[in-house]
Amino acid sequence: MTTIEKIVKNESVEDVLTVFALGSAIPSLDRMFGRYRYEVIASGELLKTYARLFEQGVLANGNGPIAVKGPNWRAPKFMTDKTYS
Repeated sequence: MTTIEKIVKNESVEDVLTVFALGSAIPSLDRMFGRYRYEVIASGELLKTYARLFEQGVLANGNGPIAVKGPNWRAPKFMTDKTYS
């Protein structure tokens, strides 16, 4: 199992998006969740969570389709604890 697969399968959608949305556009995020946790896409949770992160200031619009860190961005616990290193 790859590190990305472990993260997607074991962490909350919000935490995964907080990290991976910084380097990927929504189609790439959609494919990533489609591969490892399709139910998140099927239920609409992926897009709802993505939009909510923008509303909360965790993510902000960057140049083009890739988000940047918003004023309220904080590293998720799995990153600060280095859970997957």
